[in-house]
Amino acid sequence: MALCIELHPVNPQPRLLVQAVEVLRAGGLLVYPTDTCYALGCMIAARESQERLRRIRQLDLQHDLSLLFSSISQLADYAKLDDRAYALLRKTLPGPYTFILPATKDVPRRLADPRKRSIGVRIPKNPLCENLITDLGEPLMSSTLQLPGASAPLTDPDEICEALGNQVDMVLLSGVGGVLCSTVVDLLQWPPRVLREGSGDPGLLGLSVAVQCPMPH
Repeated sequence: MALCIELHPVNPQPRLLVQAVEVLRAGGLLVYPTDTCYALGCMIAARESQERLRRIRQLDLQHDLSLLFSSISQLADYAKLDDRAYALLRKTLPGPYTFILPATKDVPRRLADPRKRSIGVRIPKNPLCENLITDLGEPLMSSTLQLPGASAPLTDPDEICEALGNQVDMVLLSGVGGVLCSTVVDLLQWPPRVLREGSGDPGLLGLSVAVQCPMPH
């Protein structure tokens, strides 16, 4: 049974974050809260945990996972930013948006879209995420905690522990989670397109909503 621990939503306890980082560095799979929904996350190098994540969510290899960062400077090591993309990220991040950007050469080929060499990137507006990723020193590979057949992500801490306790290595809890995923914005072309409207308001970006399609969150 995974260790389920409660963290303060604004000032997460440092000793508990240390435990979570140790689990991640050992190749573990976590459940943790973001600024939108609860999510599953692991390190980029943790292939076995990535496979577990995909089994839990029943995702095939064509379904991209997002990378979560603590800052734009960290993000820039993994995604190519021109001046227009940088300005848009500065305007909206941290916040409930996922941006699709060209991957840099530092991103393993198995993680980027094989045709476009693109990745989904996020910087959640969430102190727990920011501290966790900062202490880890690298991004988290992430996917929303929405189980197969469910119409919405899991939100209740007790239900999360009961449903995932035997499938992950640690569960970080911080109150009831949200039900809206991030808004997905395609920056592979200009002008950008909103591919999925979620928690982030597309109007703040001055963008219209395109036909919605499955995207990383």
